[in-house]
Amino acid sequence: MKEITILSGKGGAGKTSVAAAIASVAKNAVFCDNDVDAADLHLIFNPEIKETYDFDSGTVAVIDPEVCTNCGLCVEHCHFDAIHPNSSEQLEVNPFQCEGCRLCERVCPENAIESIHNNNNFWYVSETRFGKLVHAKMGPGEENSGKLVTEVRRKAKEIATDIKADFIINDGPPGIGCSAIASVTGTDVVLLVIEPTLSGLHDAKRLVVLVNSFNIPVYAVINKYDLNSSVTKKVEDYLIENKIPLVGNLPFNTKMVESMIHGKTIVEYIPEENISKEFYSIWDKIIQN
Repeated sequence: MKEITILSGKGGAGKTSVAAAIASVAKNAVFCDNDVDAADLHLIFNPEIKETYDFDSGTVAVIDPEVCTNCGLCVEHCHFDAIHPNSSEQLEVNPFQCEGCRLCERVCPENAIESIHNNNNFWYVSETRFGKLVHAKMGPGEENSGKLVTEVRRKAKEIATDIKADFIINDGPPGIGCSAIASVTGTDVVLLVIEPTLSGLHDAKRLVVLVNSFNIPVYAVINKYDLNSSVTKKVEDYLIENKIPLVGNLPFNTKMVESMIHGKTIVEYIPEENISKEFYSIWDKIIQN
């Protein structure tokens, strides 16, 4: 079983569109959306949710106004400036500033502070027309996205083992943050989607440094390569210099957007056109190495 993670250095490079198109090409695979902060693979997969699980992203402090004496000791000790008086001059915790360290709870002489768990996050196991999909939904501003990525990947591996799948295909998050690190750790191959812009190249370089630190093979696809030939050349030169195989060049095609509007991958929407055939070539190059 091979685990393939599709990443991009920045948002908007076309990573999810590529992941969805590969789903139309790959056989006997389990799919996993690792972009838990802003998951969108399900918009194309149209999953039927079979299992739902809660995810505890941490704790936040809450002050009981009936017990609190407004002594201010918690304000003194809070390192995150999360406790302030409200309009009634009663101390309360701002949940967006609270880091859940529980120090205020420990120093409160009246035991007026309690730390409660955040349960605003969920992850799912679904059936789709491409096979099993493990995906998640985090509430705005929630934390521990890396931990949630690890959880959905664990479940995807468990399912893949049970059904004897040949591949796990991860749609990873953009950037190089915690969720990207959690997506890269332990994967077998990274497919890097690069857009031909200077920011796209800059952020792709940062991602390559991250992936190389794990000694994971990297392949690259240039999306919308024909929009900026000079930057495309810079991307190609960078890939050659760093010995990263370029497995595909995807042209700009307005039907890519049309396909998503219709809830289909580009391969499903226009199977006979060159851009769709390119995905078969990309897939073959990845699995043959």
